[in-house]
Amino acid sequence: MKILVIGNGGREHALSWRLRQSPAVREIFFTGKNPGIATLATPIDIPATAIDMLADFASCEAIDLTVVGPEAPLAAGIVDLFEHRGLSIFGPTRAAAALETSKHFAKQVMVEAGVPTARYESFTDARSARDYVEARRTTLVVKADGLAFGKGVTICRDTATAIAAVNDALENNRFGEAGARVVIEDFVTGREVSFFALVDGRDAVAMGSARDHKAIFDDDQGPNTGGMGAYSPVPEVGPDLEERIMAEVVRPVAAAMAARGTPYRGVLFVGLMCDGDRLSVLEFNVRFGDPECQALMMRFEGDLAATLAAVARGNLRQIDMRLSPRSAVAVVLASAGYPGEYREGLPISGLDLIDSKDCNNPNATPRRAHHAFAAGCEVKAFHAGTATRDGRIFTDGGRVLSITAAADDLPGAVAAAYEAANLVGFEGMQMRRDIARREISR
Repeated sequence: MKILVIGNGGREHALSWRLRQSPAVREIFFTGKNPGIATLATPIDIPATAIDMLADFASCEAIDLTVVGPEAPLAAGIVDLFEHRGLSIFGPTRAAAALETSKHFAKQVMVEAGVPTARYESFTDARSARDYVEARRTTLVVKADGLAFGKGVTICRDTATAIAAVNDALENNRFGEAGARVVIEDFVTGREVSFFALVDGRDAVAMGSARDHKAIFDDDQGPNTGGMGAYSPVPEVGPDLEERIMAEVVRPVAAAMAARGTPYRGVLFVGLMCDGDRLSVLEFNVRFGDPECQALMMRFEGDLAATLAAVARGNLRQIDMRLSPRSAVAVVLASAGYPGEYREGLPISGLDLIDSKDCNNPNATPRRAHHAFAAGCEVKAFHAGTATRDGRIFTDGGRVLSITAAADDLPGAVAAAYEAANLVGFEGMQMRRDIARREISR
């Protein structure tokens, strides 16, 4: 197989790494630049949203499967175009991707499907939204309807904050077109879980759970980011709860989308709140999370290329979905100032000490690492925002690396991930030191 991966971040590095282990994969291409992915695949100088150029490339190169990483190409309709041209691609159509690109649409589908979710109303008029907030007088969450890249959600514990959030979106145009409509929903309590399922338009199969850490600082302090770390699996998501999520959320949503004439194919990322026996869906994403994907790929067992190809063909029943029972932890190393302004072009040291397997040949026998990790641990440095110059690696983004470790238990994976993260250095490097700490303390 020849595969094209759309995207060039830490998520796409993890996907490429696992795809490269498929015995059927002969060659991988990816969009953009990433020194880590470049050890596994050939970069092409086509933007991830230049969907016509990508379709031309896939046709000329006889690409057997395209795997879409980020949400922007999905929102632009890359799947619709590829399918129209007879090209196999993993991901939902633009209409199905509205589960992520429109929170209002996602809520409508949840209601149709009987999915448990918080009470909500949607508004395009600021005065009506303010009147609703004044009448509710409870803790609310104000969300920009469209893609706001993690910045469009405000938890409002008082009326003044909620009104300010409404004004920001609807009157001050803070989020542009993405904020032309707002969804205002009741705040729900519990423990947040990221749940992943593969859906082929008819059938669905669970792909595991993870828990992300969004805030920049320890103890969930500071502004939200794209994600500063994750662990998988989430211990409370055992077989019984997993089946509940599939029965109460994933399968009903898949059925509702099919009934609308917009069948969903791809990975469905369910963000939900668990509070005892109560489930409440917060949102859907239509792609693998980042850094959740890095942790999931460390646990994935089987042939990822064959699995994703089966989803794209609508033949999910043909695959045997398997995840290792081991725990995996991803720790993000970020630039100073992120998620605000940050410097780029800073040299990175220590990466040669980390990987316990040859990146260029993932099927090779593990080499003798420069640094000895605990027996049974596997450690990978997935590149998210890096660049190469004169044979050296430099920072080239806000989230720079995802140091990811797998071990037999969660404390072991945490220890290995931080042991590896402490081997890496660049000026101003910041990371959270509490990934999975609360889970372990429980």
